[in-house]
Amino acid sequence: MEFGIGSVFQILGALAFFIYGMKMMSEGIQRAAGTQLRSILRNMTKNRYLGVFTGFLITALVQSSSATTVMTVSFVNAGLLSLVESAGIMMGANVGTTITGWLVSILGFEVKLSAYSIPLFAFGVPMLFSSRGKVKYWGEFIVGFAILFLGLSALKNAVPEINESSSLLLWLKDFSQNGILSRLAFVLVGTILTIVVQSSSAAMAITLTMCTQGWLPLDVAAAMILGENIGTTITAELASLVGNTAAKRSARIHSLFNVIGVSWMVIILPYFLPFLSTILVEYLGFADPYSTKGMAKGLAAFHTSFNMVNVLIMLAFVPWLVRVATRTVKESNDEDEINSKLQFISSTAVTPELATIELQKETAHFGSVTQRLNGFLKNLVRAIDEKDRRKWVKKVKKYEEITDNMEIEITEYITNLADKEITPKTSIRLRTYMNIANDLERIGDIYYQMSKTVENKNERKIYFVPEQREQLLRMIDLIEKAFTVMVNNLSVQDYDTVEKTEARQLEDDINAMRNALRNENQDNLGKENYHMEAAMVYNTLFSSLERVGDHIINVTESIVGEI
Repeated sequence: MEFGIGSVFQILGALAFFIYGMKMMSEGIQRAAGTQLRSILRNMTKNRYLGVFTGFLITALVQSSSATTVMTVSFVNAGLLSLVESAGIMMGANVGTTITGWLVSILGFEVKLSAYSIPLFAFGVPMLFSSRGKVKYWGEFIVGFAILFLGLSALKNAVPEINESSSLLLWLKDFSQNGILSRLAFVLVGTILTIVVQSSSAAMAITLTMCTQGWLPLDVAAAMILGENIGTTITAELASLVGNTAAKRSARIHSLFNVIGVSWMVIILPYFLPFLSTILVEYLGFADPYSTKGMAKGLAAFHTSFNMVNVLIMLAFVPWLVRVATRTVKESNDEDEINSKLQFISSTAVTPELATIELQKETAHFGSVTQRLNGFLKNLVRAIDEKDRRKWVKKVKKYEEITDNMEIEITEYITNLADKEITPKTSIRLRTYMNIANDLERIGDIYYQMSKTVENKNERKIYFVPEQREQLLRMIDLIEKAFTVMVNNLSVQDYDTVEKTEARQLEDDINAMRNALRNENQDNLGKENYHMEAAMVYNTLFSSLERVGDHIINVTESIVGEI
Protein backbone atom coordinates (compact mmCIF):
# COMPACT_ATOMS: atom_id res chain seq x y z
CA MET A 1 0.00 0.00 0.00
CA GLU A 2 1.39 3.43 -0.96
CA PHE A 3 1.54 5.88 1.91
CA GLY A 4 0.97 9.54 1.08
CA ILE A 5 -0.86 12.68 2.17
CA GLY A 6 -4.22 11.01 1.51
CA SER A 7 -3.29 8.23 3.94
CA VAL A 8 -2.40 10.81 6.60
CA PHE A 9 -5.86 12.40 6.32
CA GLN A 10 -7.47 8.94 6.42
CA ILE A 11 -5.66 8.25 9.70
CA LEU A 12 -6.53 11.67 11.14
CA GLY A 13 -10.19 11.27 10.14
CA ALA A 14 -10.39 7.79 11.65
CA LEU A 15 -8.74 9.06 14.83
CA ALA A 16 -11.20 11.98 15.03
CA PHE A 17 -14.06 9.47 14.59
CA PHE A 18 -12.66 7.36 17.45
CA ILE A 19 -12.21 10.36 19.78
CA TYR A 20 -15.69 11.72 19.00
CA GLY A 21 -17.24 8.31 19.74
CA MET A 22 -15.38 8.10 23.04
CA LYS A 23 -16.45 11.64 23.99
CA MET A 24 -20.09 10.94 23.13
CA MET A 25 -20.05 7.63 25.03
CA SER A 26 -18.41 9.19 28.09
CA GLU A 27 -20.70 12.24 28.20
CA GLY A 28 -23.79 10.07 27.63
CA ILE A 29 -23.12 7.93 30.68
CA GLN A 30 -22.16 10.98 32.76
CA ARG A 31 -25.52 12.59 31.94
CA ALA A 32 -27.45 9.37 32.48
CA ALA A 33 -25.76 8.59 35.79
CA GLY A 34 -24.53 12.03 36.91
CA THR A 35 -26.27 11.92 40.29
CA GLN A 36 -25.04 8.39 40.97
CA LEU A 37 -21.47 9.34 40.01
CA ARG A 38 -21.57 12.24 42.45
CA SER A 39 -22.90 9.94 45.15
CA ILE A 40 -20.14 7.38 44.49
CA LEU A 41 -17.42 10.03 44.70
CA ARG A 42 -18.84 11.51 47.89
CA ASN A 43 -19.65 8.34 49.80
CA MET A 44 -17.07 5.76 48.64
CA THR A 45 -13.85 7.60 49.45
CA LYS A 46 -13.66 7.14 53.21
CA ASN A 47 -10.03 5.99 52.91
CA ARG A 48 -7.38 5.79 50.21
CA TYR A 49 -8.00 2.08 49.55
CA LEU A 50 -11.71 2.58 48.93
CA GLY A 51 -10.76 5.61 46.87
CA VAL A 52 -8.69 3.42 44.54
CA PHE A 53 -11.71 1.18 43.93
CA THR A 54 -13.93 4.23 43.40
CA GLY A 55 -11.53 5.70 40.83
CA PHE A 56 -11.30 2.36 39.03
CA LEU A 57 -15.07 1.90 38.98
CA ILE A 58 -15.91 5.38 37.66
CA THR A 59 -13.18 5.30 35.00
CA ALA A 60 -14.28 1.83 33.87
CA LEU A 61 -17.85 3.17 33.56
CA VAL A 62 -17.16 6.45 31.75
CA GLN A 63 -14.19 5.03 29.80
CA SER A 64 -12.13 8.15 30.39
CA SER A 65 -9.50 8.67 33.06
CA SER A 66 -9.48 12.35 32.04
CA ALA A 67 -13.18 12.66 32.96
CA THR A 68 -12.50 11.03 36.34
CA THR A 69 -9.48 13.22 37.11
CA VAL A 70 -11.33 16.40 36.08
CA MET A 71 -14.27 15.37 38.27
CA THR A 72 -11.90 14.66 41.15
CA VAL A 73 -10.10 18.01 40.78
CA SER A 74 -13.45 19.82 40.71
CA PHE A 75 -14.61 17.98 43.86
CA VAL A 76 -11.37 18.87 45.67
CA ASN A 77 -11.89 22.42 44.39
CA ALA A 78 -15.39 22.39 45.89
CA GLY A 79 -14.11 21.05 49.22
CA LEU A 80 -15.99 17.75 48.88
CA LEU A 81 -12.83 15.61 48.82
CA SER A 82 -9.58 15.80 50.77
CA LEU A 83 -6.17 15.51 49.10
CA VAL A 84 -5.68 12.02 50.54
CA GLU A 85 -9.07 10.90 49.19
CA SER A 86 -8.34 12.40 45.77
CA ALA A 87 -4.98 10.58 45.63
CA GLY A 88 -6.73 7.21 45.94
CA ILE A 89 -9.24 8.11 43.21
CA MET A 90 -6.49 9.25 40.83
CA MET A 91 -4.61 5.98 41.37
CA GLY A 92 -7.76 3.96 40.75
CA ALA A 93 -8.42 5.96 37.58
CA ASN A 94 -5.02 4.89 36.25
CA VAL A 95 -6.03 1.24 36.65
CA GLY A 96 -9.53 1.87 35.30
CA THR A 97 -8.24 3.42 32.09
CA THR A 98 -6.44 0.15 31.25
CA ILE A 99 -9.88 -1.35 30.54
CA THR A 100 -9.85 0.66 27.31
CA GLY A 101 -6.70 -1.17 26.21
CA TRP A 102 -8.40 -4.55 26.74
CA LEU A 103 -11.54 -3.42 24.88
CA VAL A 104 -9.47 -2.20 21.95
CA SER A 105 -7.14 -5.22 21.84
CA ILE A 106 -9.93 -7.82 22.13
CA LEU A 107 -12.96 -6.23 20.48
CA GLY A 108 -11.11 -3.96 18.09
CA PHE A 109 -8.63 -6.42 16.65
CA GLU A 110 -9.93 -9.92 17.38
CA VAL A 111 -13.68 -9.40 16.91
CA LYS A 112 -15.11 -7.75 13.81
CA LEU A 113 -16.99 -5.32 16.01
CA SER A 114 -17.40 -2.87 13.15
CA ALA A 115 -19.87 -5.36 11.68
CA TYR A 116 -21.96 -5.04 14.85
CA SER A 117 -21.61 -1.27 15.13
CA ILE A 118 -24.17 -0.49 12.41
CA PRO A 119 -26.92 -2.57 14.12
CA LEU A 120 -26.14 -0.71 17.36
CA PHE A 121 -27.29 2.49 15.64
CA ALA A 122 -30.69 0.83 15.15
CA PHE A 123 -31.03 0.70 18.95
CA GLY A 124 -29.26 3.90 19.89
CA VAL A 125 -30.56 6.45 17.37
CA PRO A 126 -34.30 6.01 18.19
CA MET A 127 -33.40 6.47 21.86
CA LEU A 128 -31.89 9.89 21.00
CA PHE A 129 -35.38 11.13 20.10
CA SER A 130 -36.94 9.98 23.37
CA SER A 131 -38.58 12.64 25.55
CA ARG A 132 -37.29 10.81 28.63
CA GLY A 133 -33.89 12.23 29.55
CA LYS A 134 -32.28 9.02 30.81
CA VAL A 135 -33.34 7.02 27.75
CA LYS A 136 -31.91 9.73 25.51
CA TYR A 137 -28.58 9.77 27.35
CA TRP A 138 -28.24 5.99 27.28
CA GLY A 139 -28.91 6.28 23.55
CA GLU A 140 -25.94 8.69 23.34
CA PHE A 141 -23.82 6.09 25.14
CA ILE A 142 -24.79 3.32 22.68
CA VAL A 143 -24.28 5.52 19.60
CA GLY A 144 -20.94 6.72 20.98
CA PHE A 145 -19.87 3.11 21.55
CA ALA A 146 -20.76 2.25 17.95
CA ILE A 147 -18.94 5.30 16.55
CA LEU A 148 -15.87 4.51 18.67
CA PHE A 149 -15.41 1.08 17.16
CA LEU A 150 -16.23 2.24 13.64
CA GLY A 151 -13.44 4.77 14.13
CA LEU A 152 -11.10 2.08 15.43
CA SER A 153 -11.90 -0.12 12.45
CA ALA A 154 -11.25 2.79 10.07
CA LEU A 155 -7.98 3.55 11.89
CA LYS A 156 -6.84 -0.04 11.51
CA ASN A 157 -7.63 0.03 7.77
CA ALA A 158 -5.97 3.44 7.29
CA VAL A 159 -2.65 2.39 8.82
CA PRO A 160 -0.76 0.30 6.23
CA GLU A 161 0.92 -2.96 7.22
CA ILE A 162 4.71 -3.00 7.43
CA ASN A 163 6.62 -6.21 6.92
CA GLU A 164 9.53 -7.29 9.11
CA SER A 165 12.10 -6.26 6.51
CA SER A 166 10.78 -2.68 6.43
CA SER A 167 13.48 0.00 6.85
CA LEU A 168 11.29 1.79 9.44
CA LEU A 169 10.96 -1.33 11.59
CA LEU A 170 14.66 -2.12 11.25
CA TRP A 171 15.54 1.45 12.29
CA LEU A 172 13.19 1.28 15.30
CA LYS A 173 14.67 -2.05 16.38
CA ASP A 174 18.16 -0.68 15.97
CA PHE A 175 17.35 2.55 17.83
CA SER A 176 15.74 0.62 20.68
CA GLN A 177 19.10 -0.99 21.42
CA ASN A 178 20.47 2.25 22.86
CA GLY A 179 19.47 1.32 26.38
CA ILE A 180 17.66 3.68 28.73
CA LEU A 181 18.13 6.67 26.41
CA SER A 182 16.07 5.04 23.66
CA ARG A 183 13.41 4.08 26.19
CA LEU A 184 13.23 7.69 27.43
CA ALA A 185 12.97 8.89 23.82
CA PHE A 186 9.91 6.70 23.18
CA VAL A 187 8.41 7.72 26.54
CA LEU A 188 8.67 11.30 25.28
CA VAL A 189 6.98 10.30 21.99
CA GLY A 190 4.08 8.73 23.93
CA THR A 191 3.76 11.82 26.14
CA ILE A 192 3.65 14.19 23.17
CA LEU A 193 1.16 11.96 21.33
CA THR A 194 -1.21 12.02 24.33
CA ILE A 195 -0.89 15.78 24.75
CA VAL A 196 -1.65 16.31 21.04
CA VAL A 197 -4.77 14.09 20.91
CA GLN A 198 -5.77 15.04 24.52
CA SER A 199 -6.76 11.45 25.28
CA SER A 200 -4.62 8.63 26.62
CA SER A 201 -7.23 6.17 25.33
CA ALA A 202 -6.89 7.55 21.79
CA ALA A 203 -3.09 7.48 22.09
CA MET A 204 -3.34 3.87 23.29
CA ALA A 205 -5.55 2.98 20.30
CA ILE A 206 -2.98 4.50 17.91
CA THR A 207 -0.15 2.58 19.58
CA LEU A 208 -2.03 -0.74 19.47
CA THR A 209 -3.01 -0.17 15.83
CA MET A 210 0.60 0.48 14.83
CA CYS A 211 1.63 -2.68 16.69
CA THR A 212 -0.92 -4.91 14.96
CA GLN A 213 0.14 -3.47 11.60
CA GLY A 214 3.79 -4.28 12.32
CA TRP A 215 5.05 -0.74 12.86
CA LEU A 216 6.36 -1.08 16.42
CA PRO A 217 8.27 -3.75 18.36
CA LEU A 218 6.98 -4.58 21.86
CA ASP A 219 9.61 -2.69 23.88
CA VAL A 220 9.10 0.49 21.84
CA ALA A 221 5.32 0.30 22.21
CA ALA A 222 5.61 -0.36 25.97
CA ALA A 223 7.80 2.75 26.39
CA MET A 224 5.24 4.80 24.44
CA ILE A 225 2.45 3.55 26.73
CA LEU A 226 4.50 4.70 29.72
CA GLY A 227 4.72 8.12 28.08
CA GLU A 228 0.96 8.12 27.59
CA ASN A 229 0.60 7.69 31.36
CA ILE A 230 2.54 10.93 31.82
CA GLY A 231 0.69 12.72 29.01
CA THR A 232 -2.69 12.10 30.62
CA THR A 233 -1.66 14.12 33.69
CA ILE A 234 -1.76 17.25 31.53
CA THR A 235 -5.59 17.15 31.60
CA ALA A 236 -5.74 17.34 35.40
CA GLU A 237 -3.05 20.05 35.46
CA LEU A 238 -5.02 22.14 32.94
CA ALA A 239 -8.25 21.60 34.91
CA SER A 240 -6.53 22.88 38.07
CA LEU A 241 -5.12 26.07 36.53
CA VAL A 242 -8.30 28.03 37.22
CA GLY A 243 -8.99 26.18 40.47
CA ASN A 244 -7.98 26.91 44.03
CA THR A 245 -4.83 25.75 45.80
CA ALA A 246 -6.35 22.41 46.84
CA ALA A 247 -7.25 21.63 43.21
CA LYS A 248 -3.72 22.44 42.03
CA ARG A 249 -2.30 20.17 44.75
CA SER A 250 -4.63 17.32 43.74
CA ALA A 251 -3.45 17.59 40.12
CA ARG A 252 0.17 17.68 41.33
CA ILE A 253 -0.35 14.42 43.26
CA HIS A 254 -1.63 12.80 40.05
CA SER A 255 1.43 14.00 38.12
CA LEU A 256 3.86 12.86 40.84
CA PHE A 257 2.26 9.42 41.00
CA ASN A 258 2.52 8.88 37.25
CA VAL A 259 6.00 10.34 36.77
CA ILE A 260 7.46 8.31 39.67
CA GLY A 261 5.79 5.13 38.40
CA VAL A 262 7.08 5.62 34.86
CA SER A 263 10.58 6.38 36.20
CA TRP A 264 11.05 3.07 37.98
CA MET A 265 9.41 1.09 35.17
CA VAL A 266 11.70 2.64 32.52
CA ILE A 267 14.68 1.29 34.49
CA ILE A 268 13.39 -2.30 34.84
CA LEU A 269 11.52 -2.50 31.49
CA PRO A 270 14.06 -4.87 29.80
CA TYR A 271 13.52 -7.34 32.67
CA PHE A 272 9.80 -6.77 33.25
CA LEU A 273 8.67 -7.46 29.66
CA PRO A 274 10.28 -10.95 29.36
CA PHE A 275 8.94 -11.83 32.85
CA LEU A 276 5.42 -10.71 31.87
CA SER A 277 5.69 -12.56 28.53
CA THR A 278 6.55 -15.81 30.32
CA ILE A 279 3.50 -15.49 32.59
CA LEU A 280 1.16 -14.68 29.68
CA VAL A 281 2.38 -17.50 27.43
CA GLU A 282 3.11 -20.32 29.89
CA TYR A 283 0.46 -19.71 32.57
CA LEU A 284 -2.38 -17.84 30.85
CA GLY A 285 -2.18 -19.31 27.34
CA PHE A 286 -1.78 -15.97 25.52
CA ALA A 287 -0.05 -15.66 22.16
CA ASP A 288 3.58 -14.52 22.35
CA PRO A 289 3.47 -10.74 23.08
CA TYR A 290 6.62 -10.28 20.97
CA SER A 291 4.71 -11.49 17.89
CA THR A 292 2.42 -9.21 15.88
CA LYS A 293 -0.55 -11.47 16.70
CA GLY A 294 -0.10 -11.37 20.47
CA MET A 295 1.27 -7.84 20.87
CA ALA A 296 -2.07 -6.03 21.38
CA LYS A 297 -3.12 -8.24 24.28
CA GLY A 298 0.44 -8.24 25.63
CA LEU A 299 0.50 -4.45 25.73
CA ALA A 300 -2.93 -4.33 27.40
CA ALA A 301 -1.60 -6.76 30.02
CA PHE A 302 1.55 -4.64 30.44
CA HIS A 303 -0.53 -1.47 30.87
CA THR A 304 -2.73 -3.10 33.52
CA SER A 305 0.06 -4.84 35.42
CA PHE A 306 2.25 -1.71 35.47
CA ASN A 307 -0.53 0.47 36.86
CA MET A 308 -1.63 -2.12 39.43
CA VAL A 309 1.93 -2.62 40.71
CA ASN A 310 2.47 1.14 40.79
CA VAL A 311 -0.70 1.61 42.85
CA LEU A 312 0.32 -1.12 45.31
CA ILE A 313 3.73 0.52 45.76
CA MET A 314 2.58 4.16 45.91
CA LEU A 315 -0.43 3.64 48.21
CA ALA A 316 1.90 3.52 51.18
CA PHE A 317 3.44 6.84 50.13
CA VAL A 318 0.19 8.83 49.79
CA PRO A 319 0.94 11.00 52.88
CA TRP A 320 4.37 11.76 51.38
CA LEU A 321 2.79 12.67 48.01
CA VAL A 322 0.40 15.02 49.81
CA ARG A 323 3.30 16.69 51.65
CA VAL A 324 5.30 17.16 48.44
CA ALA A 325 2.26 18.58 46.62
CA THR A 326 1.59 20.93 49.55
CA ARG A 327 5.17 22.19 49.53
CA THR A 328 5.42 22.63 45.76
CA VAL A 329 2.06 24.41 45.41
CA LYS A 330 2.10 27.39 47.76
CA GLU A 331 -1.07 28.98 49.11
CA SER A 332 -1.71 32.66 48.55
CA ASN A 333 -1.88 34.73 51.76
CA ASP A 334 -3.47 37.77 50.13
CA GLU A 335 -7.12 37.59 51.21
CA ASP A 336 -8.27 40.17 48.66
CA GLU A 337 -6.49 38.27 45.87
CA ILE A 338 -8.16 35.03 46.99
CA ASN A 339 -11.60 36.64 47.08
CA SER A 340 -11.12 38.37 43.72
CA LYS A 341 -11.14 35.07 41.84
CA LEU A 342 -13.66 32.33 41.30
CA GLN A 343 -12.65 29.54 43.67
CA PHE A 344 -14.61 26.54 42.51
CA ILE A 345 -15.68 26.89 38.87
CA SER A 346 -13.23 25.44 36.35
CA SER A 347 -13.14 26.14 32.63
CA THR A 348 -12.65 22.46 31.86
CA ALA A 349 -15.68 20.96 30.16
CA VAL A 350 -17.85 18.84 32.45
CA THR A 351 -21.48 17.81 32.08
CA PRO A 352 -24.09 20.21 33.54
CA GLU A 353 -25.18 17.61 36.11
CA LEU A 354 -21.66 17.50 37.57
CA ALA A 355 -21.06 21.25 37.17
CA THR A 356 -23.92 22.13 39.55
CA ILE A 357 -21.72 21.09 42.50
CA GLU A 358 -19.06 23.63 41.53
CA LEU A 359 -21.70 26.27 40.88
CA GLN A 360 -23.32 25.80 44.28
CA LYS A 361 -19.99 26.16 46.09
CA GLU A 362 -19.08 29.17 43.94
CA THR A 363 -22.42 30.83 44.69
CA ALA A 364 -21.83 30.35 48.44
CA HIS A 365 -18.36 31.86 48.00
CA PHE A 366 -19.92 34.79 46.09
CA GLY A 367 -22.30 35.32 49.03
CA SER A 368 -19.46 35.44 51.57
CA VAL A 369 -17.52 37.90 49.37
CA THR A 370 -20.59 40.16 49.19
CA GLN A 371 -21.05 39.96 52.96
CA ARG A 372 -17.62 41.54 53.46
CA LEU A 373 -18.97 44.78 51.96
CA ASN A 374 -21.21 45.19 55.00
CA GLY A 375 -18.18 45.18 57.30
CA PHE A 376 -16.38 47.68 55.09
CA LEU A 377 -19.37 50.05 55.24
CA LYS A 378 -19.47 49.74 59.04
CA ASN A 379 -15.80 50.68 59.25
CA LEU A 380 -16.39 53.60 56.89
CA VAL A 381 -19.28 54.96 59.00
CA ARG A 382 -17.18 54.67 62.18
CA ALA A 383 -13.97 56.09 60.64
CA ILE A 384 -12.87 59.48 61.93
CA ASP A 385 -9.46 59.79 60.28
CA GLU A 386 -9.55 60.88 56.61
CA LYS A 387 -6.91 58.30 55.68
CA ASP A 388 -9.10 55.52 57.14
CA ARG A 389 -12.13 56.81 55.25
CA ARG A 390 -10.27 56.73 51.93
CA LYS A 391 -9.05 53.24 52.72
CA TRP A 392 -12.57 51.86 53.28
CA VAL A 393 -14.05 53.70 50.27
CA LYS A 394 -11.31 52.14 48.13
CA LYS A 395 -12.02 48.71 49.65
CA VAL A 396 -15.76 48.96 48.86
CA LYS A 397 -14.99 50.01 45.27
CA LYS A 398 -12.60 47.08 44.81
CA TYR A 399 -15.10 44.53 46.12
CA GLU A 400 -17.92 46.04 44.06
CA GLU A 401 -15.79 45.39 40.97
CA ILE A 402 -15.14 41.86 42.23
CA THR A 403 -18.90 41.23 42.54
CA ASP A 404 -19.42 42.57 39.00
CA ASN A 405 -16.77 40.23 37.59
CA MET A 406 -18.03 37.23 39.56
CA GLU A 407 -21.58 37.77 38.35
CA ILE A 408 -20.38 38.01 34.72
CA GLU A 409 -18.22 34.88 34.96
CA ILE A 410 -20.88 32.82 36.74
CA THR A 411 -23.54 33.93 34.23
CA GLU A 412 -21.28 33.08 31.28
CA TYR A 413 -20.52 29.68 32.81
CA ILE A 414 -24.23 28.97 33.28
CA THR A 415 -25.01 30.17 29.75
CA ASN A 416 -22.41 27.79 28.30
CA LEU A 417 -23.88 24.91 30.31
CA ALA A 418 -27.41 25.80 29.20
CA ASP A 419 -26.33 25.32 25.58
CA LYS A 420 -25.75 21.63 26.31
CA GLU A 421 -28.30 18.87 26.82
CA ILE A 422 -29.61 19.22 30.38
CA THR A 423 -32.29 17.59 32.49
CA PRO A 424 -35.30 19.68 33.66
CA LYS A 425 -34.10 19.53 37.29
CA THR A 426 -30.64 20.77 36.32
CA SER A 427 -32.21 23.56 34.24
CA ILE A 428 -34.13 24.78 37.31
CA ARG A 429 -30.98 24.72 39.44
CA LEU A 430 -29.00 26.69 36.84
CA ARG A 431 -31.75 29.33 36.74
CA THR A 432 -31.63 29.51 40.54
CA TYR A 433 -27.87 30.15 40.54
CA MET A 434 -28.27 32.85 37.90
CA ASN A 435 -30.98 34.63 39.95
CA ILE A 436 -28.81 34.46 43.08
CA ALA A 437 -25.76 35.84 41.24
CA ASN A 438 -27.86 38.74 39.95
CA ASP A 439 -29.10 39.63 43.46
CA LEU A 440 -25.59 39.42 44.94
CA GLU A 441 -24.21 41.71 42.23
CA ARG A 442 -26.99 44.23 42.93
CA ILE A 443 -26.01 44.20 46.61
CA GLY A 444 -22.46 45.14 45.58
CA ASP A 445 -23.82 48.07 43.57
CA ILE A 446 -25.85 49.36 46.54
CA TYR A 447 -22.86 49.28 48.88
CA TYR A 448 -20.78 51.17 46.32
CA GLN A 449 -23.52 53.82 46.07
CA MET A 450 -23.62 54.09 49.88
CA SER A 451 -19.83 54.48 50.07
CA LYS A 452 -19.99 57.32 47.53
CA THR A 453 -22.79 58.92 49.56
CA VAL A 454 -20.67 58.81 52.73
CA GLU A 455 -17.62 60.07 50.82
CA ASN A 456 -19.62 62.98 49.41
CA LYS A 457 -21.00 63.75 52.91
CA ASN A 458 -17.48 63.96 54.30
CA GLU A 459 -16.24 66.16 51.46
CA ARG A 460 -19.14 68.58 52.06
CA LYS A 461 -18.38 68.64 55.81
CA ILE A 462 -21.81 67.24 56.69
CA TYR A 463 -21.81 65.51 60.10
CA PHE A 464 -24.15 63.03 61.74
CA VAL A 465 -25.31 63.49 65.29
CA PRO A 466 -24.26 60.54 67.54
CA GLU A 467 -27.79 59.07 67.50
CA GLN A 468 -27.80 58.87 63.69
CA ARG A 469 -24.42 57.12 63.62
CA GLU A 470 -25.45 54.65 66.34
CA GLN A 471 -28.74 53.81 64.60
CA LEU A 472 -26.94 53.20 61.30
CA LEU A 473 -24.46 50.89 63.03
CA ARG A 474 -27.37 49.01 64.65
CA MET A 475 -29.00 48.53 61.24
CA ILE A 476 -25.69 47.40 59.71
CA ASP A 477 -25.40 44.81 62.51
CA LEU A 478 -28.94 43.59 61.74
CA ILE A 479 -28.01 43.30 58.05
CA GLU A 480 -24.93 41.31 59.10
CA LYS A 481 -27.19 38.76 60.81
CA ALA A 482 -29.27 38.48 57.64
CA PHE A 483 -26.09 37.97 55.60
CA THR A 484 -24.94 35.18 57.94
CA VAL A 485 -28.24 33.32 57.53
CA MET A 486 -28.09 33.83 53.75
CA VAL A 487 -24.52 32.45 53.45
CA ASN A 488 -25.44 29.48 55.68
CA ASN A 489 -28.40 28.72 53.40
CA LEU A 490 -26.17 28.98 50.32
CA SER A 491 -23.70 26.55 51.89
CA VAL A 492 -26.27 23.80 52.50
CA GLN A 493 -25.57 20.88 50.13
CA ASP A 494 -29.25 20.11 49.50
CA TYR A 495 -31.31 23.23 48.83
CA ASP A 496 -34.50 21.20 49.38
CA THR A 497 -33.77 21.15 53.13
CA VAL A 498 -33.52 24.96 53.44
CA GLU A 499 -36.27 26.80 55.31
CA LYS A 500 -36.75 30.56 55.05
CA THR A 501 -38.36 31.19 58.48
CA GLU A 502 -35.31 32.82 60.10
CA ALA A 503 -34.44 34.77 56.93
CA ARG A 504 -38.04 36.03 56.65
CA GLN A 505 -38.08 37.14 60.30
CA LEU A 506 -34.85 39.11 59.84
CA GLU A 507 -36.26 40.73 56.69
CA ASP A 508 -39.34 41.79 58.68
CA ASP A 509 -37.05 43.20 61.43
CA ILE A 510 -35.06 45.15 58.81
CA ASN A 511 -38.26 46.61 57.32
CA ALA A 512 -39.55 47.51 60.77
CA MET A 513 -36.28 49.20 61.68
CA ARG A 514 -36.28 51.16 58.42
CA ASN A 515 -39.83 52.38 59.13
CA ALA A 516 -38.92 53.34 62.71
CA LEU A 517 -35.81 55.24 61.58
CA ARG A 518 -37.76 57.04 58.86
CA ASN A 519 -40.46 58.18 61.31
CA GLU A 520 -37.90 59.19 63.90
CA ASN A 521 -35.89 61.08 61.27
CA GLN A 522 -38.96 63.04 60.17
CA ASP A 523 -39.94 63.83 63.78
CA ASN A 524 -36.45 65.18 64.56
CA LEU A 525 -36.37 67.59 61.63
CA GLY A 526 -36.28 71.17 62.92
CA LYS A 527 -34.66 70.25 66.23
CA GLU A 528 -31.45 71.96 67.28
CA ASN A 529 -28.28 70.42 65.76
CA TYR A 530 -30.42 68.16 63.52
CA HIS A 531 -29.54 69.47 60.07
CA MET A 532 -31.60 68.88 56.94
CA GLU A 533 -28.63 67.80 54.76
CA ALA A 534 -27.45 65.25 57.33
CA ALA A 535 -31.03 63.96 57.68
CA MET A 536 -31.27 63.46 53.89
CA VAL A 537 -27.98 61.50 53.77
CA TYR A 538 -29.08 59.50 56.80
CA ASN A 539 -32.40 58.67 55.08
CA THR A 540 -30.57 57.57 51.91
CA LEU A 541 -28.30 55.22 53.87
CA PHE A 542 -30.89 53.41 55.99
CA SER A 543 -33.21 53.15 52.96
CA SER A 544 -30.33 51.63 50.95
CA LEU A 545 -29.62 49.15 53.75
CA GLU A 546 -33.27 48.09 53.60
CA ARG A 547 -32.84 47.47 49.85
CA VAL A 548 -29.85 45.26 50.68
CA GLY A 549 -32.17 43.30 52.97
CA ASP A 550 -34.62 42.87 50.07
CA HIS A 551 -31.93 41.29 47.90
CA ILE A 552 -30.76 39.08 50.78
CA ILE A 553 -34.25 37.62 51.23
CA ASN A 554 -34.50 37.23 47.44
CA VAL A 555 -31.46 34.95 47.59
CA THR A 556 -33.09 32.67 50.18
CA GLU A 557 -36.37 32.68 48.22
CA SER A 558 -34.41 31.59 45.13
CA ILE A 559 -32.83 28.79 47.17
CA VAL A 560 -36.23 27.46 48.30
CA GLY A 561 -37.64 27.79 44.77
CA GLU A 562 -39.97 30.75 45.21
CA ILE A 563 -38.27 32.91 42.55
